[in-house]
Amino acid sequence: MQTRFVIVPAVPIEKESFQSGSRFYATTHSGGFDIYDNQEKLRLKPSYSTRSLAEAARVKLNDECRNPDELFPFLRVECPAMEP
Repeated sequence: MQTRFVIVPAVPIEKESFQSGSRFYATTHSGGFDIYDNQEKLRLKPSYSTRSLAEAARVKLNDECRNPDELFPFLRVECPAMEP
């Protein structure tokens, strides 16, 4: 189980794109980090450029929420792999 607010990587930002023949290519750079609300099931804005800034904001949000001890299931991508 995890807390209500967690840090997730932000969506990469497209800088430029170009076409070579019939294919399109895009160069991207990291969008930083977002905070995801497990209760409302959405990403909060703004994005943070570093993980430490996002962590500070996440701690503050978790401390200010109504029920900070409430836990939510892990995101599917964060679950440990099941071994046979």
